[in-house]
Amino acid sequence: MDQAEGLRNIIKKNNLMSASAQPAVKPQYDQTQYTHPQRPLARVITVTSGKGGVGKSNVSVNLAVQMKKRGLRVVILDADFGLANIEIMFGTVPEHNLSDLIYKGKSMKDIITWGPGGVGFISGGSGIAGLSNLSREDFTYIVQNLAELDTIADVIIVDTGAGISDAVLEFLVAGGEIILVTTPEPTSITDSYSLLKMLNSHPRFQKESAQLRVLTNRVESEKEGRALFDKLNAVVSKYLKLPMSHLGSVPQDNQLVKAVLQQTPVSLQSENAKSTRAFMEITDRLLAGETASQVKKRGIAAFFSHIVTGK
Repeated sequence: MDQAEGLRNIIKKNNLMSASAQPAVKPQYDQTQYTHPQRPLARVITVTSGKGGVGKSNVSVNLAVQMKKRGLRVVILDADFGLANIEIMFGTVPEHNLSDLIYKGKSMKDIITWGPGGVGFISGGSGIAGLSNLSREDFTYIVQNLAELDTIADVIIVDTGAGISDAVLEFLVAGGEIILVTTPEPTSITDSYSLLKMLNSHPRFQKESAQLRVLTNRVESEKEGRALFDKLNAVVSKYLKLPMSHLGSVPQDNQLVKAVLQQTPVSLQSENAKSTRAFMEITDRLLAGETASQVKKRGIAAFFSHIVTGK
């Protein structure tokens, strides 16, 4: 059994113990709280991929660390249910997850775990998968609490599951800002196209307002990364008419591999690593876009409301 599997078993054990020991008690809520016009809205960035094993969660973690270094408050929502990739990369086992907010009356601050570098993360658990089955009262309670996250974080990074599933597509449709991670592997390229094809055909996807960026990972050079994007973009432009841009490339880097094995983000472990410098440049591009007022902030409450209600 590898270290990741051991951590997952610990998490499952802790969740079962908590479920048997605590009653499901929800505090009182005010339905108007999350719709207050003066409430700040966080920038929500959804990171996804067409297949697993392309470094999607690594991208989420290192972009979060780089944003934190620039003075932003950042929280990652691990929406890759059952795999717990974010906590493994941080080397931190959370006490609570999103299910505890929904079913055990925990507050938003209770379920945020603070990892290395001051980046917060929320383990999704199985809570989000059951959102569509909740009563209106429960849903109002959840959205009200999620709205609190907009006051805690400037940026919320949603790390989706990999591949093409209904859950992943719902996250992508709800988010106006999408980062698609792909690699030079032929299967990664074809799966990325398949994901974009499914997203483009989704009845609630609004391509005109979506900001779709491609991050090419594990490339030998920036030139190879750009060529990879051009290859994918040519097919997408021809058959899907879907506008997207190249966010940048992260090179193959032994120091990044070493950092993953030591459960520490490479952006914290080695500032001079090739991959760290790439994440710095990519983060600068993301934040430059925000400064130029190109980003429409919806906030995390509106994000989840879109998933459940389709509005």
